[in-house]
Amino acid sequence: MTTFCIWRCEPTHLPIPTEKPGTMRSSLTLVGTLWAFLSLVTAVASSTSYFLPYWLFGSQLGKPVSFSTFRRCNYPVRGEGQSLIMVEECGRYASFSAIPSLAWQMCTVVTGAGCALLLLVALAAVLGCCMEELISRMMGRCMGAAQFVGGLLISSGCALYPLGWNSPEIMQTCGNVSNQFQLGTCRLGWAYYCAGGGAAAAMLICTWLSCFAGRNPKPVMLVESIMRNTNSYTMELDHCLKP
Repeated sequence: MTTFCIWRCEPTHLPIPTEKPGTMRSSLTLVGTLWAFLSLVTAVASSTSYFLPYWLFGSQLGKPVSFSTFRRCNYPVRGEGQSLIMVEECGRYASFSAIPSLAWQMCTVVTGAGCALLLLVALAAVLGCCMEELISRMMGRCMGAAQFVGGLLISSGCALYPLGWNSPEIMQTCGNVSNQFQLGTCRLGWAYYCAGGGAAAAMLICTWLSCFAGRNPKPVMLVESIMRNTNSYTMELDHCLKP
């Protein structure tokens, strides 16, 4: 007696593996996680230094004075009898044109743009630690290029900063002997070095790590599904053809 086996080529739907609840997938490699952490550190360090008025330290009327590009701590005002008194408080200049020199105005714009770019990349990198398939290998390299540009902008701002040391306001604070690239009696503050160090780390370390941050693209899910269905059809056919 002969037995015929009828085999129908119906699509076989394989169950899609589900993730365990509470698991978090990352689109970054182990190196990418380190890159995200360093990106956040350098962005926060550069941006914090940009807003703090501790780039330059000097003294005026016996009081300590400090500057950044657009902020100042302790400034002289006219008191009673037209005498100068020092107001001991920190604040930004009343307007962009009130910044002491053109070099410092350019430094404010350039450094601010660089800090904004570093913060944007750092935010995307941190999100990549929590979201799957957000940052690919190519996307990570593009973000590294953006970090290089951001670090270059901040470094340019740090290079422009000494060009404003010959303004009258700075000379009054630095013993009237300061000039471009000559501090006189003033000294550079820790915020200036912190901004430059953050920019250098972003340009050199973070840009290099970004080349290995993203994961390689996964195979196309449609091709995987076709291959799985083909294998299942073959197994059913072999089972039916067995005597």
